[in-house]
Amino acid sequence: MARILIIEDERAIRNVLKNILSDEDKSYQIEEAEHGKQAIDKMVESDFDLALCDIKMPGMDGIEVLDHIRKNHPDTAVIMISGHGDLDTAVESMRKGAYDYISKPPDLNRLLSTVRNALDKHSLVKENKVLKKKVGKNYQMIGESGALADIKNIIEKVAPTDARVLITGPNGTGKELVAHWVHQKSERFKSPLIEVNCAAIPAELIESELFGHKKGAFTSAVKDRKGKFELATTGTIFLDEIGDMSLSAQAKVLRALQEGRITPVGGDKEIKVDVRVLAATNKNLREEIKEGRFREDLYHRLSVILIKVPALNDRKEDIPELTTHFAKKIAEEQGIAVKAFSPAAIEELQKIDWTGNIRELRNVIERLIILGGQEISEADVKSFASK
Repeated sequence: MARILIIEDERAIRNVLKNILSDEDKSYQIEEAEHGKQAIDKMVESDFDLALCDIKMPGMDGIEVLDHIRKNHPDTAVIMISGHGDLDTAVESMRKGAYDYISKPPDLNRLLSTVRNALDKHSLVKENKVLKKKVGKNYQMIGESGALADIKNIIEKVAPTDARVLITGPNGTGKELVAHWVHQKSERFKSPLIEVNCAAIPAELIESELFGHKKGAFTSAVKDRKGKFELATTGTIFLDEIGDMSLSAQAKVLRALQEGRITPVGGDKEIKVDVRVLAATNKNLREEIKEGRFREDLYHRLSVILIKVPALNDRKEDIPELTTHFAKKIAEEQGIAVKAFSPAAIEELQKIDWTGNIRELRNVIERLIILGGQEISEADVKSFASK
């Protein structure tokens, strides 16, 4: 639930804003401040997702409050409230980091749309910060095999560019991890990486998910909604399992890549987007093109750089390092002592046909840690690693 602080010296305006927001969403937790000093005190006591701040106030004016918030509470989105004569100041506030500004008296639709968009962006920024904290631990490329070294080398070269990347390989090999590495090493790492699993979204909803929709576009469209492309602007969008996308959606994605513009479902206005596109698939897209299930022009747009992630069976020399990594990680997650694997146990793991790739190996390591002895032996692997 969103926490919103209204900073406004006029009681009548505060009441109007509070009533409008409460009617829009009962879950909003709304607090009020009559002046800048009171607002700062409240922000010390608790965190806010969004602040609505008047530009002209006695004592500490809105620009000073904005400066304080940007410096001390950078995760709080700020919408400035401007009078008719405050337009120049409102524009200046945008330069100083305000999300947007609205004029007095507030227009209902304009206010609600701005608040929703600011909260959406705030939520994405928070999620992205959590993701960045996880990248070091959860998105490591473990191994020193030649195949993995080649991938790391490609990533180092392509990440600083805006080139589109198509990541291929069987399920469970780590295609998502490659996408995260490309984004984190790019110039766009401060903006969100938005992931879309094309296989998990029904065909009739994929266009709305990608491009957004306008209120009334279809039965369940009760309000305007931004799509993933728009939310990823200045950042990266990762289209996972793109081989499962419908031809209709493929055509719209192609247009978005060609023109840098999208049109929400039910809308008539184009929206400019600045997005880097990464895509992944476990399918042979060349075969899909021959069968008429994938557009060849889209394939060429996506595959400026091709990264093929090898199956675990093709990089078994990485199994010792992967085993040590997963053993430590699982022990940490479960709050237990790390178990070692005997050399014979490692050799036995390397003999297995890993059809499920890295994902299967991780599951087997967890099973062995739970069921095996204090040191995982060859016998443990033979007993518990079987499918």
